[in-house]
Amino acid sequence: MIEINHLAKAFAIGKGSKLSESEKQDVRYSKTAFHSVRDVSFHCDQGEVLGLLGPNGAGKTTTLRMLSTALKPDSGSVLINGVDVLKQPLKARQQIGFLSADTGLYGKLTAFENIAYFGRLYGMKEKALRSRIDELFTLLNMHDFANRRADNMSTGMKQKTAIARAVVHSPKVVILDEPTTGLDIMTVQTVLDFIKSLKVLNTPVIFSTHHLDEVASLCDRVVVIDQGISTFSGSIEGFRQRSASGDLREAFLSVINQPETAVAQGAA
Repeated sequence: MIEINHLAKAFAIGKGSKLSESEKQDVRYSKTAFHSVRDVSFHCDQGEVLGLLGPNGAGKTTTLRMLSTALKPDSGSVLINGVDVLKQPLKARQQIGFLSADTGLYGKLTAFENIAYFGRLYGMKEKALRSRIDELFTLLNMHDFANRRADNMSTGMKQKTAIARAVVHSPKVVILDEPTTGLDIMTVQTVLDFIKSLKVLNTPVIFSTHHLDEVASLCDRVVVIDQGISTFSGSIEGFRQRSASGDLREAFLSVINQPETAVAQGAA
């Protein structure tokens, strides 16, 4: 289970920097800092898939990086299966599988070598590591390019390799930042099927996306972040109810066009 309460994160603005007119109108800017995340709260239970939605620049990636321990919040709390991420980041990291927007693969290493390297960093024994990699290669349809260097991979191959690397240690929680962006239809389906397989294993999954069809197909819960605030956190059914027709696009527009509030309706 993942519990996030009142997360906030600001980034300092360099001395002498001048804000554009649009930035001056943005409530997230102060004279000295950009408040990327101002107040974000939500939870994700075992076996649930949570879709994180929001306009570009809303604070989704910053939020996910804080959950993954890549960034330290200025305030708020993150608990993963009872482990306080801020107080015990190393212990929490062992339970997290995180895919960032940048695959960050080592270009001279093959798909197998990239994944194996990270498995060894997690302390996996060689026999168990090879068995796990074989399992992931089957789930993600990767056997055909197992020995191809990352520098020579397609976008889809790189994304599959990055996903396998993120979950090689069988994490208790999986966090994916826009895992299907730029992928072809067949690769997207492979990634979505993989997320479904995590749900079957009772693993909570949080993923950000701009594709509402993915939300409709996968998600039990939805969180909408707008201007650094979680303006909706609740069930997919509760989200649909924000539109008279049950249309997810209309529901999304309804949420982001509402007056500024923190963690709105639908928390059940």
